[in-house]
Amino acid sequence: MKVHILDDWFDTLRGLECFGRLSGHDVTIWNDHVEDIETLASRLTDAEALVLFRERTPVQGDLLERLPKLKLISQRSVYPHVDVPACTNHRVLLCSNMHSDTPSVATAELTFALILSAARQLPQQMASIKAGKWQAGVGQTLAGRTLGLYGYGRIAKAVAGYAKAFDMTVTWWGSEDGRRRAVEDGEHVCASRNEFFKEADVVSIHVRMKPETRGIITASDLLTMKPSGTFVNTSRSRLVEPGALEKALQAGRPGTIAIDVFDVEPLTDPNDPIVHHPAVIATPHIGFVTEDELDQQFADIFDQINAYASGKPINMINPEAWPNRD
Repeated sequence: MKVHILDDWFDTLRGLECFGRLSGHDVTIWNDHVEDIETLASRLTDAEALVLFRERTPVQGDLLERLPKLKLISQRSVYPHVDVPACTNHRVLLCSNMHSDTPSVATAELTFALILSAARQLPQQMASIKAGKWQAGVGQTLAGRTLGLYGYGRIAKAVAGYAKAFDMTVTWWGSEDGRRRAVEDGEHVCASRNEFFKEADVVSIHVRMKPETRGIITASDLLTMKPSGTFVNTSRSRLVEPGALEKALQAGRPGTIAIDVFDVEPLTDPNDPIVHHPAVIATPHIGFVTEDELDQQFADIFDQINAYASGKPINMINPEAWPNRD
């Protein structure tokens, strides 16, 4: 098959062990990011299979109608960036391994790295010594402090394990079902949402982005946190209510915000007011960007292409689009 891979910004995939799984295909890799539909359509004119690099490029009907040869979109995990009904209408099969039994260790590790960076003021301390100065302030010890995890899922559970190893107290909040499961597992669920945000020294959100979770973290939630607290988001930016981060930063509650996700990605504005705020620790959506994580993810993606090519597709999201084209 003619396979096109989008948004491999650092030409990483060729060097991964899993890349050999595409040896029987004609592969084209694009290392830049393009948003213009006409340009994308021109590049992908002969594509039979399209590989998406997470959610970096949305695929909607206006692009699909320009790709008459496209038969398969192969990706991994959730797909809010893909118009599934439009895929079905154009007889394009979407395959996505939802990896329901494997947490993203890379994202969990970054989450805790951000927690440590905030507690020990690593960005400020590093900037100070590089500027020819010495200590820039006094940090916090994590042991004995409280980590509040919003969302009782696989990544949050991994983060909880790290926190307990650091002798932190872990508390939970989230959906009614998530709270119920946490209680059944013997975890501590706060008596109320207000108590969860008020008592935590660090709050980290780990919830999937879907219509009912959009804006689930409000300005009121953040303003309830301690001035010495930290809010961490390595999930999705739109889980936070529009304008909430700005209000929190203005009020100084919580005192630090550590984020890996943004409304606009890639975010390349050197003057972005949130990124450059002194109370913000920002990373460019690198939660999943490790060689190990990418090799695991793209092994699944490439297996889906091979399964399709053999006439036995797997992980079909819209099976009604199969069989699609000769």
